[in-house]
Amino acid sequence: MKWSQYYLPTLKDAPQEAQITSHKLMLRSGLVRMLIAGVYLYLPLGLRVLRNIERIIREEMNASGAHEVLLSALQPIELWQESGRDEVIGDVMIRFTDRRGRNLSLGPTHEEIITFLARQDIRSYRDLPVILYQIQTKFRDELRPRFGLIRCCEFIMKDAYSFDADEEGLDVSYKNMFSAYERIFSRMGLDFASIQADTGVMGGSESAEFLVPAPCGEDKLIRCRSCNTSYGCESEEVPPCPSCSSKDVEVVPAIEVGHIFKLGTKYSESMNLYFLDRDGRRKPVIMGCYGIGVSRLISAIIEQNNDEKGIIWPKEVSPFDVLLITVNVTDEVMMRVSEKIYNRFVDSKPDVLWDDRDERAGVKFNDADLIGIPWQVVVGKRAKEGIVEVKDRRSGEVKDMSVDEAINYLMEEINGRD
Repeated sequence: MKWSQYYLPTLKDAPQEAQITSHKLMLRSGLVRMLIAGVYLYLPLGLRVLRNIERIIREEMNASGAHEVLLSALQPIELWQESGRDEVIGDVMIRFTDRRGRNLSLGPTHEEIITFLARQDIRSYRDLPVILYQIQTKFRDELRPRFGLIRCCEFIMKDAYSFDADEEGLDVSYKNMFSAYERIFSRMGLDFASIQADTGVMGGSESAEFLVPAPCGEDKLIRCRSCNTSYGCESEEVPPCPSCSSKDVEVVPAIEVGHIFKLGTKYSESMNLYFLDRDGRRKPVIMGCYGIGVSRLISAIIEQNNDEKGIIWPKEVSPFDVLLITVNVTDEVMMRVSEKIYNRFVDSKPDVLWDDRDERAGVKFNDADLIGIPWQVVVGKRAKEGIVEVKDRRSGEVKDMSVDEAINYLMEEINGRD
C-alpha cells in the first residue's frame, strides 16, 4: 500500500475532546473519527487493527470448538419481557416502534436472542454440548460516553454462549472459554489479569473478569507483591491478598476487556429452552455466556503500548508489518531502491505501507513513530551505496543493512513469529 494513495489523515495535535492517551493517539494517527459522543467511524488504518483483533479472536474461538453465527441487531421487546430483563436494563436500551407497530430495540446484548435461536433446534441431549459465538455491533444508550472507544453508545463485541446438559458440562465449557481468553489476550501482547467477579444483571452462579491495567481504567485491580496474585475489590477498603494473606498489595486502575459467566438456567427456564435427557426426562439447558469488548481492545492495547512519540503496536495486531520510508521522493536512486524493497514485500508475507509522499523527512519520521508500525525501513542518502536503515519501533534500535540483508532480515523476523 502506498501512503500517497491511502486514506490516512494524521493530526499534529489531538482534538480537545480527547482526554486519555489512547483516545488522543487514535485520533492523531487516523484510526478513528468521532461522529457524535459515543459513536465513532473507523478509518482504513483503524479498521485494519480491528480486523486483526477479530482474526485472533476467531482463530482461538474456532480452535476451542465454538461455531460462529451472526445474530440480528434488531430485537423484539417481547423476548426481553420473557427473560424479565426489559425492566432490569431498560434504561440503556434504544427502543422504538416500527411502521408495523412492533416494539423493537437495537441489541445491547444477545442472551435473549441466542436463547430464542437455541430453542428452535435443541431438543435432545444428543444436540449438546454446543458453543455459538458472534462478533456483532451492540447499541447502548450510555448516559456518559467517554474515553473514546472504552465507553461508547455503539461498539463491537464478541459474545459466545455455551449450551450443556448438566453443571459438569458447563464446568468444561467455562474452563475451555477461560483458556481461550488467556490465549487471545496473550497473542495481542497484553498484560492482563483474571479475577472472580459479581454476576450482576447477567445472573448465574459464577463469573470472571479479564482486566488490563491502564491509567484510564474505570475498574480496580489489586495485585499482591508477595505472591503476584491479582484479585478484585468492591469496597473502598483494600483487603489483604486471599492467597497468602499479605497486605503488601497495590491498587491498579484497569480496563475490563472480557467477562465470562456461568448463567445456569436463568434464561433457559424463563424462555422455555428445554431438552430430553437420556431417560426421556425434560430438563432446562445449562448455559454460559462469554464476552469480549472487541473495539475496546484497540484502546486497551494502545494504553499499554505507547511512548511520547506515539503508538507501538504489538506485532499481531499492527495494521502493517513494515513501514517503508523514502526520505526524498525526487531522488531517483532512493526511489529505485524503495521500489525494489516494496515489490519484494508486496509479493510475500510482510504487509508493507510505503511512505512515498512528497513531504519533509521530519514529517515522515514523526508520522512513522505516531502510527507505530513495528518495523521501519528508511531509504535515505546511503541508498546510492545500497544501504538502508532498519528500525525496531519498540526498542528504537537502528541497524544499517544492505537492501537484500534488510529484506531477508525482516522476512525472517515477521514470518518467523508464526
